[in-house]
Amino acid sequence: MNFTRSILSLACLLAATSSMAQDKILNIYSARHYPSDEVMYSEFSKTTGIKINRVDADDAGILARLKAEGAASPADVILLVDAARLWRAEVDGLFLPIKSKVLEDAIPANLRAKPADNSGTAWFGLSTRARVMVYDKVKFKSSDVDTYEKLADAKFKGSLCIRSGSHPYNLSLFGSLVEHLGPQKTEVWLKGLVDNMARSPKGGDTDQIRAVASGECGVAVTNSYYLARLMRSANPADKAVAEKVGVVFPNQSSWGTHMNVAGGAVARHAKNSDNAIKFLEYLASPAAQNHFANGNNEWPAAKGVSFDNPALKAMTGGSFKSELLPISAVGTNQIKVQQMLDRVGFK
Repeated sequence: MNFTRSILSLACLLAATSSMAQDKILNIYSARHYPSDEVMYSEFSKTTGIKINRVDADDAGILARLKAEGAASPADVILLVDAARLWRAEVDGLFLPIKSKVLEDAIPANLRAKPADNSGTAWFGLSTRARVMVYDKVKFKSSDVDTYEKLADAKFKGSLCIRSGSHPYNLSLFGSLVEHLGPQKTEVWLKGLVDNMARSPKGGDTDQIRAVASGECGVAVTNSYYLARLMRSANPADKAVAEKVGVVFPNQSSWGTHMNVAGGAVARHAKNSDNAIKFLEYLASPAAQNHFANGNNEWPAAKGVSFDNPALKAMTGGSFKSELLPISAVGTNQIKVQQMLDRVGFK
């Protein structure tokens, strides 16, 4: 009897230990490939005792993997770096809508998914990036490029550099133009961009900035944090590139500069959903939001968070008017935009 009781006690202890171990795990699929984020992962684990296992891939790869794994997926948290991808994953049912007063109080409504009925919110923006213009200060002045619409002006014939129109960063920007201008005017505008290109779209945003600095292009479109990286680089060549270009935050007199988001969500089949919510709430905290700003040159998504990043402040003079469109609305336009790109020959 005593032996049987001992065996049962041992089994209970092992089960409890296994449960405790499981409670201290968090599996993250992340499209954030920024070494500066390691500090946040480390701080979260140190504070909570929760061990983080991470899989890194791009947005498209993560979504494909989640679909392939289905209910067997070990993912708890999904971190993506574009509004269009967040919307796509939500529509495909890859996220578990959650309720969190911490996140709802911290993240503005336009930077998170629209709640479905009363079932919670599918994803939350955690940091923002401005889609800005850089220009050759010798050939042009800031007033030449102070709106997105002006990129289609004939004065920029043979001067525009931009990455692929189908890249998520551009799909989101173009999706916002659909909201502001309507589909017909946006398609005409896109055709104007194609007509003004200095070369076929290629490379990433940093390549566009370098092309302006080298004189290959007169104006280019980039996410703000790519320019901030060059400005803060210890490499003199990078600093020289940044000094050769001017930067404009477009549409300050109208709807404001387009803002994209990097965001997070709880995976649909998360086995550690409580830990996942804790992690997302941590990413919305002032400490983590400051790290987004100072570590990777992004703007905080949470309300009322101050930061001290000299490059971001130098670019804007301290403040700028940002677009307030719901990010979820921009995402819904991506299919329509892709069809426009095909029609106008924007590769």
